[in-house]
Amino acid sequence: MKSEYRYTTQYTLDKSHFSECFDESVVIDTSIRAYRKAIIFTLMGILLLLTGINAYASWFLIGLGVLEALNIRYKKPWWLMRQMMSKAASNEVTLTIDENGISNDSFYVKGTILWQDVVSISETKQGFLIKQTKTVSYLSKRSLDEEAIRFVCGKMAQY
Repeated sequence: MKSEYRYTTQYTLDKSHFSECFDESVVIDTSIRAYRKAIIFTLMGILLLLTGINAYASWFLIGLGVLEALNIRYKKPWWLMRQMMSKAASNEVTLTIDENGISNDSFYVKGTILWQDVVSISETKQGFLIKQTKTVSYLSKRSLDEEAIRFVCGKMAQY
């Protein structure tokens, strides 16, 4: 009789974890197209400033355009800062992988990804990208042992 697989571990949501998640899951676009919204806000602000209708609104739009451009240019530090300021930062997470799916449980966040909801799994250098219908989640290999990595790779072969 084959027993059901179950793996449980704990890790901390620290800066290195968030940095790894960002590096492995985000595709950074630095083309001019990425700056489109920033350019539109800035141009609308300048046009509004030239008409003299409302100086406050025009400077607000110009500032919003600059802020959007900085968000694109410094996407990783900006994202890391927001994650480190969140209430989930520096908390312990209990990760469980079993025949039903992947569950993570912390004081602030409880989440489960059921295998039946997974569309595809792709392996990266440091982990796995688990794609569902509307979201993509990242699972780091550094919190897994060899057997858990083989289990997830086996699930990956099913998709």
